[in-house]
Amino acid sequence: MTAAVLDSAWLRRHPLPVHPEGTDKNSRGRVMLVGGSLTVPGGLVLTATAAFRAGAGKVQIALPEPLAIPTGMAMPESGMFPLPVSEAGEIAGLGDLAERAVACGCLAIGPAMGGTEAAEAVLDGLLPKAEGPVILDAAAVAAARDRHDMMAALPGGAILTPHAGEMAQLTGLDCDEIEARREAVAVEYAGRLDAVLLVKGSTTLIASPGGELAIYGGGGVGLATGGSGDVLTGIIAGLTARGLPAWEAACWGVWLHGEAGRRLAERMGPMGFLARELPGEIPALMRGV
Repeated sequence: MTAAVLDSAWLRRHPLPVHPEGTDKNSRGRVMLVGGSLTVPGGLVLTATAAFRAGAGKVQIALPEPLAIPTGMAMPESGMFPLPVSEAGEIAGLGDLAERAVACGCLAIGPAMGGTEAAEAVLDGLLPKAEGPVILDAAAVAAARDRHDMMAALPGGAILTPHAGEMAQLTGLDCDEIEARREAVAVEYAGRLDAVLLVKGSTTLIASPGGELAIYGGGGVGLATGGSGDVLTGIIAGLTARGLPAWEAACWGVWLHGEAGRRLAERMGPMGFLARELPGEIPALMRGV
């Protein structure tokens, strides 16, 4: 099994969508983010910022109601959809969100959610009605463990973004086995789920449902920081909403995220930069390829 190395040559063979002058914000792509919790009240700001920096025209955020106003103030470019909140600070209901989400170019579920039970209810409410691509992150990946058939049936396909621990929850395999057979496990479960599977780590693997495999060597230890994964999800969501196919969006997202970390490390030092500083590097990186 030979993995393609994500480098500038690969990226040039798989170019980003070109949006001509006169393109409106809806044509640039619409992202719906579903997640957040009172424990991590700012996480969706990172995801939304990254989606915009990756070129999405519109980003809408569905989150626990107490977070709607402060998140809206932090992200005046985004629309807010307040949802009921549980005593644990997690999403406790969806209202008419399923009908609203259908019109979006990409649905991303899970950033900044802490509870698997809440994520399970969100998946059960949204996935049966999803028509476009769906990205699952964080708690939503663990919530998919008993929903493999539901994932495989998504008409627009899916992208999952687990680290090794979340991959263990998704598959039921031991973390040591996953680490020992990362490439084979990634390809196997991408096929089972009919989804793009992105296994994060110091070296990140991206497997397609058709058996393609790509590898990225990582942007450095500085990316191992709170909120970094929320940013990665936002980048991929923005690219997917713009029309990039799921496999290519995941590969581009991993490369942009890693290279943003590399650039910050070169300017600031290998550790100490913040996840919120990563999205600002994205536009120049996209222009430079």
